Amino acid sequence: MRAVVFDLDGTLVQTRIASWEVFEPINRRHGLGVDTPQRYFDLFRGNVFSSIREVSSTEAQASAATADFLAALRSQYAPPLVPGMHAVVRRLASQCTLAVMSSNAMEVLRRVLVDNDLAYCFAHVFGGDVAPDKRAALRSFLADAGSGYGRRCSADYDEAGDADRPDAATTVLVTDTAGDVRDAREVGVRVVGVSWGMHSARELTEAGAEFVALWPQEVLSHLLGDEAAREPTGACAVPQQSSTDCGCGCSTSGAGAVDSAQEGPGERRRRRRREAVAATSDGTALTPDVRTAPLARPSGPTDDLLDAMRRICGG
Repeated sequence: MRAVVFDLDGTLVQTRIASWEVFEPINRRHGLGVDTPQRYFDLFRGNVFSSIREVSSTEAQASAATADFLAALRSQYAPPLVPGMHAVVRRLASQCTLAVMSSNAMEVLRRVLVDNDLAYCFAHVFGGDVAPDKRAALRSFLADAGSGYGRRCSADYDEAGDADRPDAATTVLVTDTAGDVRDAREVGVRVVGVSWGMHSARELTEAGAEFVALWPQEVLSHLLGDEAAREPTGACAVPQQSSTDCGCGCSTSGAGAVDSAQEGPGERRRRRRREAVAATSDGTALTPDVRTAPLARPSGPTDDLLDAMRRICGG
């Protein structure tokens, strides 16, 4: 195995509710007749854009609905990462070339991967607005003479030595939809399904997946075997919790607020949690100066909560 290609929605991120909430107003506006979540999920049995065309009465209706759907995804769609997939991606990136292929817009892919600190794990990203046909995207990836050069969780690509160029037999697509499975098999690429997305394990197996993972860690076990236990190296090593960060959103170092222009995605999320905890009883966020000042013991029902936080944080 030299390359692993991930689908985004339903594979790397939790999509069933998030994407239906984006699509449902588009369906009503254009009268597509896709009136339930299950009927929406059925669109992914093939290419979703082709499926929208099939449920539309005219080409103009299909084009307008597709354009509105992509625009809504760009502005509204921000699904959470599937628990466990962060470590899976970083482990695979340490020894394989990784790519993402999605029907979603490039702007969405960028937002999701950057916010989850995974952008530099992937050497190639094919969004639906630049490569709507995943078969064509897979063929383009395999035909690229440089497709063997990966990214090891840092901005630069492999530059030292020769890269082993992947072919169909050494490339694996990881996906949650039967349509993706069939597209990949048509190109000759291996497929691993995941059971937490749009389609069931049975549907994925019947479509041609060689294996369907019930948990994210099974993706590693199936693809790497005994090597799955080896820790990722270099920049791909999953960051360990800092000794000055107790994980509860506060710091035992006594340092002040972090400069938001320099903080990474993880620091940004922790800062937001700190701000939420530091909110006053009437819901007004405290100023940075007040947030970094020593906690004073308030009166009332918040005493127990603050005492518990101090014990957890070692303060």
